[in-house]
Amino acid sequence: MDLGITGKRALVLASSRGLGLGIATALAAEGANVLLVGRSGDKLAENCKAINALGKGKADWVWGDLGEENFVESMVAAVKEKLGGIDILVNNTGGPTPGTTEDMSVDKLDTFFQSMVLRVIALTNALLPQMKAQGWGRVLTVASSGVIEPIANLALSNTLRGALAGWNKTLATEVAGSGITANMILPGRIHTDRIEELDGAAAKRTGKSVEEIREASVKTIPAGRLGTAKEFGAAGAFLCSEQAGYITGTMLRVDGGAARSL
Repeated sequence: MDLGITGKRALVLASSRGLGLGIATALAAEGANVLLVGRSGDKLAENCKAINALGKGKADWVWGDLGEENFVESMVAAVKEKLGGIDILVNNTGGPTPGTTEDMSVDKLDTFFQSMVLRVIALTNALLPQMKAQGWGRVLTVASSGVIEPIANLALSNTLRGALAGWNKTLATEVAGSGITANMILPGRIHTDRIEELDGAAAKRTGKSVEEIREASVKTIPAGRLGTAKEFGAAGAFLCSEQAGYITGTMLRVDGGAARSL
């Protein structure tokens, strides 16, 4: 299927590795020109080299840290300089530290709110006028399956990504008439560095081995395995496609059937 996004311009946050890189690679494979964002220039440059070697969409990169106060302004400037405009915005952020609700100090909550919620919303607001002016746009926000089924010991993530879910649904209704869609994509257990970090933390907390933690988690997934960044990226690319123009305000689970809710 041709997703109809050849030549579209996409900004993909937190795309030096993992889920963000998976979506950026999938978009470029469909002919989109992607601007990767992250804190590791070496990784970003390497990713762009690999994407450009495919000979389809072009890839470039810019250093960016969602924790920095000037993040939004720097991204708006980068979009203008390197892409010349915006068609697709992929809001992706790193995950917060594990912990219970009692571990959520005011300072910690504020720090992660700034990088995971406030700047995501502010950047989207800054880029929406361009999408409205051209009558076409895609806003895709990466969250977590914890939005629909809170995950134990990830209280911060459950809380902050839940806030984004309410924002996304509201945004979708407001911009649908302008040819813009706003969707969320919810990863379950996708095999990335983040999963390695969480499994390592769980092993340390419980006294079990990482292998035991991994085996137990896989047993809860009907598909019987972890997902891949490539599979996740393909699902994200579809939500950014021309064909997905009548899909908005939704939350797509990519979790191998793990979530038990309807």
